[in-house]
Amino acid sequence: MTVRQPAVAGSFYPEDPRQLAGDVRKLLSKAPLAALRPKALIAPHAGFVYSGPIAATAYKCLEPVAAGIDRVILLGPAHRVALQGVALPGCGYFKTPLGDVALDPAAIAALADFDQVSCDPGAHRYEHSLEVQLPFLQIVLGDFQLVPLVVGHCPPPAVAEVLERLWGGDETLIVVSSDLSHYHPYATAQQLDRTTTAMIEALSDQLQSEQACGCMPLNGLLYLAKHHHLQLSTLDLRNSGDTAGSREQVVGYGAYALH
Repeated sequence: MTVRQPAVAGSFYPEDPRQLAGDVRKLLSKAPLAALRPKALIAPHAGFVYSGPIAATAYKCLEPVAAGIDRVILLGPAHRVALQGVALPGCGYFKTPLGDVALDPAAIAALADFDQVSCDPGAHRYEHSLEVQLPFLQIVLGDFQLVPLVVGHCPPPAVAEVLERLWGGDETLIVVSSDLSHYHPYATAQQLDRTTTAMIEALSDQLQSEQACGCMPLNGLLYLAKHHHLQLSTLDLRNSGDTAGSREQVVGYGAYALH
């Protein structure tokens, strides 16, 4: 089976496996632990120096339940290609410096009858939104199978239909990769991201791209969350001005858990 090679190792996160594992563990050690069992997480996807502390806040809450999770449905936006619907990568493994993550062939086969799902390796080749979540998942979960989905233009019910097919039980975790507002001054971004967070907490499926770059998969998850009567907890809300960047133009990051 073919392997999807890492596209942003050495830029978004360290290429050296020992340094990468150490950095992820350090980020997790500094993150607070929320006492809840998540069915789904929403985590940011910038370079680790910028969004890593916020992402770690999401993944920290998996530590007490990690042994029971063996499948991850990972959704992120298409940054580099124009895409309609939901794209599978057409490979058997995703590689990171920490090793290969095997895809779940049975779960992928279960999506074959959906018109909104296609196989598009090009949508995955350079896409960072999924890749940057993998080192956290590898450190926290260890061995697991992956269903990686890049989501382009796709209405919430169509995304929700895919997620419902793969919903499973406690063994299945859903992760949506999304940053929040982009390139506003610090105070403006704080206000915008608080408004977006209020919508996410209300399980609104009407988020727009200027609020969250992963709005398409996120809206699908929130649409379905209402039907499953899930609660949403905000775990962290910061921006690049709080972590490693200037405050003139910042990118917003949120960590959320559905449980």
